[in-house]
Amino acid sequence: MESSLYKDITTSRGLKYHYYVSPSSDSKPTLLFLHGFPSTSYDWRKQVSFFKDKGYGLIVPDLLGYGGTDKPSDLELYKYSAMVLDIIDILNAEKVDKVIPIGHDWGSFVAARLASYFPDRFVAFGFLAVNYNPPQPDFDLNTMLAYTKQVFGYELFGYWLFFAEEGSDKIIEEHLESALSIIFPADPSLWTQHLAPLGAVKAWVTSDQKTQVAPYITKEEFEEYGRIAKSNGFAGPLNWYKLMVSGLGPQDDKNIPPQNIIVQQPVFYAACKLDAVCPAALGVQTTQQTCPKATIKEYDSDHWIQLSHPEELNNDLLAWLEAISV
Repeated sequence: MESSLYKDITTSRGLKYHYYVSPSSDSKPTLLFLHGFPSTSYDWRKQVSFFKDKGYGLIVPDLLGYGGTDKPSDLELYKYSAMVLDIIDILNAEKVDKVIPIGHDWGSFVAARLASYFPDRFVAFGFLAVNYNPPQPDFDLNTMLAYTKQVFGYELFGYWLFFAEEGSDKIIEEHLESALSIIFPADPSLWTQHLAPLGAVKAWVTSDQKTQVAPYITKEEFEEYGRIAKSNGFAGPLNWYKLMVSGLGPQDDKNIPPQNIIVQQPVFYAACKLDAVCPAALGVQTTQQTCPKATIKEYDSDHWIQLSHPEELNNDLLAWLEAISV
């Protein structure tokens, strides 16, 4: 992704955002790609080159806490109701309409809250690995951990508690290669033992365990992930987990208008069958219940669908986009 196509903006909240932008041609819509943890706009490199060549507009920000964007410590600033305003500021600055957010991981939560707060601003939504999440004002992490332990045999989100601990950023930074190897493992089933369950990832990282990295990430790309992580640290990215564990995230959902819970626009959901943290079956069920105009595609992929299956995913997204009347 060409560094010359990045811009900086200070949003109405006084926060600096760093983002990639490429204008559309032939009146095609603009795709707003939203990354997750522990990534930056760099995660979308295989989509940017593909859709840029097809004439689609592209806006790809480093989200709050990441990359070239500000990394405040105040959790209040990471509320979704506030962060979506930053995204709207970027769209307004670029004077774009016909925008389609496509999120992955925590970026899917941002896309979901854009649907919650600004449904009339967007023509469609895409969700990769993490499905559209309706408002969850009564979300309780301990209840969710107990439920997923009963259903799946392990807690899906046990790692949230370590990520939300004070000082966890320094532990991860001190054992960076260990942390990145379990985030991008060649064997996705390792997540069921060494990432998701309570205490598992802390034990992995503090003992400096390592595993083979997924083959779809080259040595140079893995080194780039390491360089980005060393440069930016983990304090900002981990605030997204602290927001949810603290209860501020669920509390923020109480502000969402009830009429915006169901997504009326077309939705694309990429369900990843090898994802041990975001099970495809649960994602499909929620999508069918909350997105009446959903297109659901299942992939033999782990969590990192945009990296592992770029050709298949890009072509499916393109077919979906071409079928949408905008």
